[in-house]
Amino acid sequence: MIEDLQPPLGLLAELTHRCPLACPYCSNPLMLEHRSDELDTATWCRVFDQAAALGVLQLHLSGGEPAARPDLVDLVAHAARAGLYTNLITSGLGLAAARIDALAAAGLDHVQLSIQDADDPSADRIAGRQGAARTKRRVAADVVAAGLPLTVNLVVHRANLPRLAEMIALAREMGAGRVEIAHAQYHGWAAVNRAALLPDRQAALDAVRLVERLAPGAGIAVDHVVPDQFADTPKPCMGGWGRRVINLTPSGRALPCHAAETIPGLTFWSVRDHALDRIWAESPAFRRFRGTAWMPEPCRSCDRRSVDFGGCRCQALALTGDAAATDPVCHRSPHHHRVAPPPRPVESYVYRGR
Repeated sequence: MIEDLQPPLGLLAELTHRCPLACPYCSNPLMLEHRSDELDTATWCRVFDQAAALGVLQLHLSGGEPAARPDLVDLVAHAARAGLYTNLITSGLGLAAARIDALAAAGLDHVQLSIQDADDPSADRIAGRQGAARTKRRVAADVVAAGLPLTVNLVVHRANLPRLAEMIALAREMGAGRVEIAHAQYHGWAAVNRAALLPDRQAALDAVRLVERLAPGAGIAVDHVVPDQFADTPKPCMGGWGRRVINLTPSGRALPCHAAETIPGLTFWSVRDHALDRIWAESPAFRRFRGTAWMPEPCRSCDRRSVDFGGCRCQALALTGDAAATDPVCHRSPHHHRVAPPPRPVESYVYRGR
């Protein structure tokens, strides 16, 4: 337990793993949770009440595709009554104009819509669904018409990086007030598709420079999550393991980050069995890498130990076999050589469920 533990800022509620898309960079686990295992409406509502009492400020409703839940409007209405700021993270598919209006009337505060590319054929290929790009444009227009703030989320990789400027322009044309650009993180399906997605170093660095050049005059707020693969120091995992966010799976398991279940030996408590405040303070999975006491050298004596908190635990596991190792992205890590260069590119994707 760390002495300065504060309430979590956010609750990421994965309402379902069902999704009409099959994006090759999907962060969901390879083994998806079944619809029959999902928390019911009453349980989610109880969790939202507990989140508000704990001090959570933001509720992010995600998936899969949260619109696959027929009770989505009811969940938003309950969260709004509990005083939570509600953000819907969506592909847009399954959101007719009438349903968007109903969500706005229920108290939804914000919509975060993903787009895969500025080129429709490429976007549909990445999404694994014909017509997806056209639907997303319609949904963006309906969201703006309903008076809801819109953020466009761009996961960037080798296939769409050449059109990054066009994607930023598309987000502005859609009426978004903010665009979030995040390089693919190589967990889950992105790890399976690494050879098709990972750009070379020059392309990644060119993208960083492009965003730095365009952002001041883009006419839209631009957030940019730079790639780990070509960095000298790692990013703090979720702002520091178990310090800012609770991630709930569709069945109710509480995770410190979305990929934490890849780490063997961790015990994940469920909201079916434990109250959210107890999970936050006492869950073994949240306590395992929280703070700095668990750190090996060189992290333990590093002046960045309370800045990046040793980096990503799941990345450390994937590259070294040890989740407690220094993230190999760090230039001080004895495992830095394990950050492999981009593999020989391939053009085909491995799609989920195919």
